Amino acid sequence: MRIGELAAAVGVTTRAVRHYHHLGLLPEPERLSNGYRHYTLRHAVVLARIRRLTELGMGLTEVRDVLADDAGKDLVEVLTELDEDLARQEAEIRERRQRLRALLEAGAAGELPAEGPLSPELTGLLAGLPGSDSPMAAKDREILALLDTGAAPEERERLLSALRGALDGPDALARAQEAYALLDALADAAPDDPRVEQAAQTLAGLLPAELLPAELLSATDLGPDNAFLRALYADFAPAQAEVIRRVLRILAGERP
Repeated sequence: MRIGELAAAVGVTTRAVRHYHHLGLLPEPERLSNGYRHYTLRHAVVLARIRRLTELGMGLTEVRDVLADDAGKDLVEVLTELDEDLARQEAEIRERRQRLRALLEAGAAGELPAEGPLSPELTGLLAGLPGSDSPMAAKDREILALLDTGAAPEERERLLSALRGALDGPDALARAQEAYALLDALADAAPDDPRVEQAAQTLAGLLPAELLPAELLSATDLGPDNAFLRALYADFAPAQAEVIRRVLRILAGERP
């Protein structure tokens, strides 16, 4: 068989056949005197096996493990791992669809936050915070959305749990509004403005120390070499950035 006949017999493209040659998955056939490759039934059997394995979702590196004579895994072991991986993907897809349904329901009710899409848990928490009428409140919501997106699942759960605890008090909303108002008033102030300390103490009193990661509150990570903090401070006015610095120092002192 020539390459086109082989590809047609197995139901793949000639480009795929050449790619499998390049990766070492499919042995190169002998060439006839006219220079054409001559494929045998054995090549067709191996190519068909490659197709079946890739259709199961197996990566080409895993296919190579199955096909190699000296592979450390047999086919049953590799397929078992593939089945477990597919099960994890199914669970992730179910979770994503659950989050999507919650967002669609919130959108239909006119309750989808401007920072969305967010996790349903954070969406519910933000509903209890001051809205975007305060510039600092809007910025705070953006930072929480960033953490909600970028944090690992266990870290996100720790963050949300700490937020729920901070918002449980009867006067939590009023205290949050007071802190945002103090910060908004510092938009054009200098870092040594006397109101900076009042704003820092008010905000630190609102935030539990466990809200922030332990590594962020360590003495070394509060320094100028912390890339995240540099980016955070740069997004605030000078006096507001100084408030955040002081709040982190206060919380670092409170953390066991």
